[in-house]
Amino acid sequence: MAVLVLFSCVSDDTSLPTRKLSEINVDGGIEQTYNINKNEELRITPQLSQTNSPKELHYTWEVNQQVFSTDPSFLYPAKELGTFQCRLIVENEDGKTFFPFIVNVNSPYEEGIALLSQQPDGSSMLSFMLTPAKGGERHFTTEECFAINNPDLAFSPRCIDMVQSSGSLIVACQGAPDYKTSGKQVPTLYYLNEKTFVAENVVQITEYDDFVPTHLVIPSVGASGVAYPILCENGKVYEFSTTEGAVSKPTNFRYTYAQTCLAHDDGGAGWSFDLVFWDKEVNALCNLYSGYGPYYCSTEYLLTRDKLDKTTNYFANNDIVKIVPISLTAKQKRTDKSEMLVLTKNNLLTRKTILSTGFWEYDATAGKAKIWNNGGTTTACIGTNVLNEQTPCVANKTYYSLLFADKNTVRRWNYATTQTLDKAETLQTFGSDNAIITDLVISSDHLTTYVAFYEPNESGLNGSVYVISTDTGEILERHDKVCYKPVRMIYKKK
Repeated sequence: MAVLVLFSCVSDDTSLPTRKLSEINVDGGIEQTYNINKNEELRITPQLSQTNSPKELHYTWEVNQQVFSTDPSFLYPAKELGTFQCRLIVENEDGKTFFPFIVNVNSPYEEGIALLSQQPDGSSMLSFMLTPAKGGERHFTTEECFAINNPDLAFSPRCIDMVQSSGSLIVACQGAPDYKTSGKQVPTLYYLNEKTFVAENVVQITEYDDFVPTHLVIPSVGASGVAYPILCENGKVYEFSTTEGAVSKPTNFRYTYAQTCLAHDDGGAGWSFDLVFWDKEVNALCNLYSGYGPYYCSTEYLLTRDKLDKTTNYFANNDIVKIVPISLTAKQKRTDKSEMLVLTKNNLLTRKTILSTGFWEYDATAGKAKIWNNGGTTTACIGTNVLNEQTPCVANKTYYSLLFADKNTVRRWNYATTQTLDKAETLQTFGSDNAIITDLVISSDHLTTYVAFYEPNESGLNGSVYVISTDTGEILERHDKVCYKPVRMIYKKK
């Protein structure tokens, strides 16, 4: 309670009339500290009282020592992140009282699920589900996160991919199919501030007719001065300089590549990263390591493409099916190497579990490539192929399982056993018989998996996200009709 005690001047002239002053008290309705999220609106209506004969009150609300409002209530739209020193000044003809308070405007996008989706006409939408404090209930935001934070910027259609890298959320949109003739809604890359989703850089690409992005192959470490690959619809690759915000023709990946690849880094411990592709012209796996390479997966150390042949190609010129990183928990990362599943096919589908993405690791004693000669890979016949390059998949080391989408069903395959992939068990089924699962994301502790799907026969918000137990498939959370057709889902970290 703020109380101002007012004193009147005492005159020696005892003939003057005397009266008691009206003191102003703040009895409630206002706190010392407020915590709100950006884009929320804070309303404060103080409860006041006056002693003796009440007088007319006048209000002044200050924010960072600047007059903000003279209304009886404080209505504050949180447009910027930060801590704001505020003050209420209430006065009448006898005096005034003060009440200082603090407003902390926090990010509503600190950590949680970021989700891109498309309307039937191709219009893009960005949604977000914040991970609350322990015991809090999760829900997706009701507004379109891109539009509310970028009211003067049109979101290009056909959003296709999204990565979090070095303080930014990078979003790729293919643009309108007819942008060459219409001149509007061109292929665009957006740099969004990861805490506010405000676009800090917008890169429009019109100089390349075949630039139709499908995968941003950008690691989270995002070292400056490096040009990262962007895989396109025709299997061609362009390079994107995150420092200059420019797209150019490639110097490293100059051939045709499968629509399955991965960007892997050390989780922020340093600046090393691996970018893994499948060269369709020679049917071989290749890798760019921290800007060096690409080197081809073979029985020889640092083998370049010009020296690759059937005798050195570790994958024996098979066709690719899928490349899937095997997720490791924080504890596993301390003891285990990075792993990925590379699924290929010849007459029968084969599996290779690779115990390092850095597959040119050198064994100085043996004088040859290390990984391919130490029993660290497994090849197995796994039956009829039920996957393709676009199939949503996640793999993890905790349960040694690959979870993959099969229409409206998530199936589970134990990649460390002799179980065949086509016999993989059904873990959980989602929506109607017509529902289609479009993306899967596994939690960092592997205990839960996020499943994004949509109902193509329904109009409006026909996309949903469910959370299931990775082990049992039990549905733990349902977030129905929170988006359109889901395109890309990531777990955004702080």
